[in-house]
Amino acid sequence: MPEVLKETTPDPTVEPTAAPVPENKAGQTGKPRSLWSDAWHDLRRSPLFVVSAVLIAFLLVMAIWPGLFTGANPRYADLAHHYLQKPKWGNFFQEDWFGYDIQGRSIYARVVYGARASIMVAVVVTVLVTVLGTVVGMLAGYFGGWIDTLLSRVTDIFFGVPFILGAMVVLTSFEERHVWVVILALAFLGWTQIARVARGSVLTIKQADYVMAAKALGASTSRILLRHILPNAIAPVIVVATIALGGYISAEATLSFLGIGLAEPTVSWGVDISSGQEQLRNAAYVLIIPSVMVSITVLAFIMLGDAVRNALDPKLR
Repeated sequence: MPEVLKETTPDPTVEPTAAPVPENKAGQTGKPRSLWSDAWHDLRRSPLFVVSAVLIAFLLVMAIWPGLFTGANPRYADLAHHYLQKPKWGNFFQEDWFGYDIQGRSIYARVVYGARASIMVAVVVTVLVTVLGTVVGMLAGYFGGWIDTLLSRVTDIFFGVPFILGAMVVLTSFEERHVWVVILALAFLGWTQIARVARGSVLTIKQADYVMAAKALGASTSRILLRHILPNAIAPVIVVATIALGGYISAEATLSFLGIGLAEPTVSWGVDISSGQEQLRNAAYVLIIPSVMVSITVLAFIMLGDAVRNALDPKLR
C-alpha cells in the first residue's frame, strides 16, 4: 500500500526556529557593512595605521599650535652667545635641546615651527592634485572618445616631464618664491598620477549594472558621476594621494635644499637643511636633525598610505 501523506499541523507550543541572520566580516550578526565600514574596522586593528596616525596627529598639532611645544622665537639669532652650541640632550623640549645653528638660532624652535610650512605645502598640494586629477580622470574615463584621447595626451605630456626638474624650471621664473608659489608649482606638475588612477577606476565602474540602470532611468550625467561613479572610484585615489603626500614633503625639502624652493625668512625643514649643509663636518647635527624630521614625516604618511591600501583593496581581504 502506498504511504498516504498526511498534512501536519504545527504544534502551537513549539516556537518556530528563526532563520539564521547573516554574519558580517567581524563575525557579528547584523546589517552588512559597506566597504568604508569594513575598511575602518580593519584600520582600527592595524598596528601600522595606529602608529602612523598617532605620529601624524602629533606632527599636525605641532604644525598648527607650535606655541604648545616651545616659547622661543625661531628667527631670533644670538650669534655672540649661541654660535653652533652643541645640543643638550637632557633638556627635553627646551630651547637648547637640539643646539643652535650658525646664526645662533634655536634648532629646536626652528624644527617645531618648520613643520607648519612643510606640512602645509604637502597637504595643500595633495588636495589640489587630488581634485584636479580626479576631475580629469573621471571625464576621460566616463566620456571616452575624443575627450579621453585629448585628456590622456595632455596627461602624458605632463607625466613625461621630470617632477623635480619641471618644478625647478617653473620656480626659477619667479623672483619671490613664497609658500603659495611652491604649492602651485608642485600642484601644476603633480596631478598626472591621480588622473591615471581615477581614469582606470572609472573605466571599470562605468560598466557596472547600477550605472547602466541609472542611465536607463534617465539620470543626468552629473548625478551619475557624483552619486554613482565617484563614491566607488575614490578608494584607489585616496590611497595614492595619501602616499604621495609624503613625497611632496620631500619634494619641498629637496627644492629648498637646492635653493629653488622656500627661502629665508620662511621657516621650514628644507630651508634648515639647505643652510646646514655647510656645517656637516663641524656641526653635523645642524643638518641631521631637520633631515630626520623630514624622514620621519615622509615615513609616517607612507605607512598610513600602506595601511589604507590594505584596508581598501579587495584582493588583500
